[in-house]
Amino acid sequence: MDKYLVSPNPHTHSSVSTRSLMRDVLIALAPASVVSVLVYGWAELSIIASSVAFCVLLEWAVTRWLLKKPSTIGDLSAAVTGLLLALNLPSSTPIWIVLVGAVVAIGVAKMSFGGLGQNIFNPAITARVFLLISFPQQMTDWTPSPGFIHASDAISGATLLGKYSEGGVDELVRLGYDPNNLSMFMEIGGSAGEISAALLLLGFVYLLVRKVVKPWIPLSIFATVALMSGIFNMVDPEIYTGPVFNLCTGGLILGACFMATDYVTSPMSNWGGVIYGVGIGVIVMLVRYFGSYPEGVSFAILIMNMATPLLNKLCHQKKYGRA
Repeated sequence: MDKYLVSPNPHTHSSVSTRSLMRDVLIALAPASVVSVLVYGWAELSIIASSVAFCVLLEWAVTRWLLKKPSTIGDLSAAVTGLLLALNLPSSTPIWIVLVGAVVAIGVAKMSFGGLGQNIFNPAITARVFLLISFPQQMTDWTPSPGFIHASDAISGATLLGKYSEGGVDELVRLGYDPNNLSMFMEIGGSAGEISAALLLLGFVYLLVRKVVKPWIPLSIFATVALMSGIFNMVDPEIYTGPVFNLCTGGLILGACFMATDYVTSPMSNWGGVIYGVGIGVIVMLVRYFGSYPEGVSFAILIMNMATPLLNKLCHQKKYGRA
């Protein structure tokens, strides 16, 4: 009898697996990752390689030696976590900090809860927030590393959000930036996941076509950020940046399209996802306008991860077979 798996019906069959889903995410992130290496050079390549390797090896070690279970690295979820973590780090990040981030992501945020499907916080986001709080200087150091290829003021200085946080709209104008110009879409600066908005959106479209993710969470985040920043900008354009600036800068696109949509830590229902996305958008703008940090995407996603169980309870999915 132990040879049989007994479970209640209905029973459905699908070719979709965790491995295939994670493989699609890696493919979607590949163009932006390649561009980040072309821009930041060997230093960025070493961060991506070490982050993925650390996460995979740590998951293998935990399942093999601590949990005494078969290895789960074949589902590629650890590789996705490693790549997302790398895309959230400056190119000048020391490798030992990358290792600390991997330990937090895999050892604390994922495996301590039982592994994939049981973690309540997105592992890459958890690690990023931990590193930002623990090592603020290294996590906000945008100075090009020795492996850097194409140096420019946009990359070597503070990010546009950092410049806005330091001196407001006047500082951006003084430096020659128009916060309401679509050229912001092509600005280079910050972490690897912030330098290619177009390629990140291309990857997101790929995930939509492959039906890996649904559009409701990212769209609700973008709509909330655009609406909220538009209202504040109309009230006082000399103090508050507008929708174009807030949609195109920082880690909003990476966070909204690839981390807020995490199956495990986001709501299951469409309406729950919309509420979840609106919450993320509101928190992002509150941090950007009134917080001490220039960026609030990671904090917003982590906070709304905590609200996911409540949203799943309030917004029920239609039960199978019910009208």
